[in-house]
Amino acid sequence: MTTLSFEDFKPGHFGTYGPRHVTREEILAFAAEYDPQPMHLDEEAAKASMLQGLSGSGWHLCSLLMRMMFDGFIGRTASMGSPGVNELRWMAPLRPGDDLTADIEVAEARVSRSRPDTGIVTFRGVVRNAAGVTLCEMVSPIIVRRRDGAAAE
Repeated sequence: MTTLSFEDFKPGHFGTYGPRHVTREEILAFAAEYDPQPMHLDEEAAKASMLQGLSGSGWHLCSLLMRMMFDGFIGRTASMGSPGVNELRWMAPLRPGDDLTADIEVAEARVSRSRPDTGIVTFRGVVRNAAGVTLCEMVSPIIVRRRDGAAAE
């Protein structure tokens, strides 16, 4: 399998990943383990909340986005990790039965000043359900190794 290096990430649309089907059972299991708020666990409490129905945790949605990105390209990228997330917005609830698609854009790609054998690639990810409703937007950089000899150029 080809390993993607810094030079493979040009600004612009990079890829679309999914669909990823989300079940009620996995929403409940994630919430029970990591975010046990009533709107993620209890149908009646969720109906009375501002979300007006059972919804997955935003952190569950981020985990699903990360998995789609890993399966789509990060798993074959010379990634050295990430310094964090620059922006994260939850726009609409994750619902049982949603089919998620992630659109990934390279927002910026630049050579690291302190480590010229690496580059910093900033991705903008947008997760939508099958109806096209945006559920989440994330902007996050990763550190990616450059191809052999690129630092000497």
